[in-house]
Amino acid sequence: MGNVDIVAVGEPLIEFNQTEPGKPHYLQGFGGDTSNAMIAAARQGARTAYVTRVGADPFGEQLRELWRIEGVDASNVRTDVQASTGAYVVQHGEHGHAFNYLRRGSAASRMQPSDIPAGVIATAKCLYASGISMGISDSACDTVFAAMAQAHEAGVPVWFDSNLRPALWPLARARAVLLEAMRQADVFLPSTSDMTALIGLDDPQAILAWIRAQGVKGVVVLKLGADGVLLDTGRDAPQTFAPHRVKSVDATGAGDCFAGSLLARVIAGDDWPAAVAYANMAAALSTTGFGAVAPIPRPATVRAALAAA
Repeated sequence: MGNVDIVAVGEPLIEFNQTEPGKPHYLQGFGGDTSNAMIAAARQGARTAYVTRVGADPFGEQLRELWRIEGVDASNVRTDVQASTGAYVVQHGEHGHAFNYLRRGSAASRMQPSDIPAGVIATAKCLYASGISMGISDSACDTVFAAMAQAHEAGVPVWFDSNLRPALWPLARARAVLLEAMRQADVFLPSTSDMTALIGLDDPQAILAWIRAQGVKGVVVLKLGADGVLLDTGRDAPQTFAPHRVKSVDATGAGDCFAGSLLARVIAGDDWPAAVAYANMAAALSTTGFGAVAPIPRPATVRAALAAA
């Protein structure tokens, strides 16, 4: 694998995205929050690597080819001959987009702590994982915690995105696991919708105060949905970034694009406000096309949009 900037542990998926509401027309693409984030980071210039499992099937091969094209190191992605690669279907309607998943018993859900080769995380500049990575199965949850332990032992910062999906696990378990994970994170990336589901608060400042009260000491980047982003470095006063108005057609993967772009810019040396401003624009631009991966913008496009704004 060699030295990389970011190692992610998580679940890749095949995507079938409806291109016309109410019509049986679907565009095959790729998804999985951590995979999306690594591709977004790679497109912004970061060196990324992925640890997961795929099935011994055409979809698994397509994902490997995707990572090869995008420059994501997949040398530690295992092929599980006893399970299939997971998939999901996106349908669009007047109330936005809806997801239906075909992931039960998937290859990624069978990840084990032993799937993380010794030393892989220690050579990276940060580790990235999410609540989905932990919610798909008990063994995947154990794998993420094992990765975090390796990162802490090596002094590698841990980035964690809450990405709560209530359908994956009981809320009480999700709350307990995510609370422990956020405490272990050097950078925590929650959303207001996640936190409202977890703790019943919807005011951003109240959510931030609650997070700090739980012992989270690192940087918190609270995604406010249509209201933008709230950055709290723990050192300076919290700063809000307004959303960018674009001609959005599909918000699938926008949060993953934000996370990957933010990772890339922080690793490149941007200060936090500059990195958040960049990632905020990249995420907005990613909603102007269909699918989680195809519309992820390149740096020239993001910088041109920032200059125009």
